[in-house]
Amino acid sequence: MRTPRPLPPELGSVFSFAEAQALGVGRRRLAGTDLESPFRGVRAIPASTSTRSRDRAAPEDRVQEERTRAMAYATRMRAVEFFSHQTAAALWGAPVTLPVGALLDVSVFGNAGLPRGRGVRGHRADRRTTTTTDLAGLRVASAASVWASLGSLPVESLVMIGDYFCRVWREGFLRPDVGREPLATRAKLAAALGAGRRVGATRLRTALELIREDAWSPMESLCRLILVTAGLPEPVLNTDVYGRDGGFLACVDLAYPRYRIAIEYQGQLHGSLYAKDVERLEALRREGWIVIQVSSALIGRRAVLVARVREALESRGWRS
Repeated sequence: MRTPRPLPPELGSVFSFAEAQALGVGRRRLAGTDLESPFRGVRAIPASTSTRSRDRAAPEDRVQEERTRAMAYATRMRAVEFFSHQTAAALWGAPVTLPVGALLDVSVFGNAGLPRGRGVRGHRADRRTTTTTDLAGLRVASAASVWASLGSLPVESLVMIGDYFCRVWREGFLRPDVGREPLATRAKLAAALGAGRRVGATRLRTALELIREDAWSPMESLCRLILVTAGLPEPVLNTDVYGRDGGFLACVDLAYPRYRIAIEYQGQLHGSLYAKDVERLEALRREGWIVIQVSSALIGRRAVLVARVREALESRGWRS
């Protein structure tokens, strides 16, 4: 089979039809089977020849795919367009669930023609309710505007996304990125929600009251919501615990310090990380803490999780 002619290196891995033609690349070359056409007028060099099924892709892989697709579409974007809704949430790194084959959410202000075409879902935005910014070279809705546009999602999802946007990078024992600016604040979310009519405004208002600034992962957020909505007291988030000798023991995901109860969400840990985690939790137990370990399987059995935490609290004197 004939080897395709090399493309000008300045085109990069994603480029518009017009950019390529301006550098002397002909139509026949741009129709080559070694190039993908993710959108009309756009060509891309495949990142991999892997045949892995997209149905089995991990969530983080799908988010990266969204970034790649957004970069491809950006080569043909009009000046009035920007990424919005769940696409923008993914570009910000928020915990959104992207189904296979999800359309790119692209918005315009005012009366400009709606974005159309294969793989795109067009929206019309109002400058009174939506602000935009540059994110790694892409025009996107601001974090607060994005959150306020997602009112069709369940309250739990809105809280997890809001927790992610509003995380405050506080000082603490060996904590990373101390002082880093949060992507949004609860005040900014409230302002975006109150700027005009919103789809799902009731859900957004409910979620806003449940958003906290100290959650470090969406599963921690979900665990907290499960406990609170079941009528249990709200746990403290990511608090540093010290032993009787003053030495640092652990930063606990969720805790009831008064009752010396720690709740730890366990993701996949391997090798030395697993060993360190075991030692950290054992140190807490030696200091008299009850440690409840939560897995994704337990999150799926909510009544069991609530019962375990309730039993621990009652054993330490808590009464509803």
